[in-house]
Amino acid sequence: MQFLDPAAAIAQITVPSGGTVADFGAGAGYVAVALAERVGEDGTVYIIDIQRELLTKVTHLAKQEHIDTFVYIHADLEEAGSTGIADASLDAVVVSNVLFQVKEKKTVLQEAARVLKKEGTLLLVDWRESFGNVGPVKDAVLLEADARALLEQVGFVIERDIDAGSYHYGLVAVKGVSVAQ
Repeated sequence: MQFLDPAAAIAQITVPSGGTVADFGAGAGYVAVALAERVGEDGTVYIIDIQRELLTKVTHLAKQEHIDTFVYIHADLEEAGSTGIADASLDAVVVSNVLFQVKEKKTVLQEAARVLKKEGTLLLVDWRESFGNVGPVKDAVLLEADARALLEQVGFVIERDIDAGSYHYGLVAVKGVSVAQ
């Protein structure tokens, strides 16, 4: 059972053809594949994950899907500046099913803000609830209201919600003029 349709989620945000984007906490790489389809052959998709074995899996998926626009980065998103991506260089960042897993949620979002261009797009997708531990354990769930508050705290302006399916919420936010670090 697939809980999130990455292509449907990505279709609801602005991702420019030829753009430069990142998948924070790429996991198995399905969101990254959807991003690659949107940016096309002239674009770049940064694949970022703390687990090297997942980065290896994504390389295999990229070969299978004939994608050569991926740049792989092994990084701990809970450490400021860990991606090594230049300031204000990305058109979009996707943080999908990541925040429920990390303690330093604000640091992850600050890194997204740092690498996004002014008015760059952030797509945040996370679990609505635990669903009887089908999703994360109840205590790990980041409630949508808390996610909204955290985004605003970091300096994002929430533009709209997206349909992320029955199990997830999706928020589209834009990097504000001045983002708190």
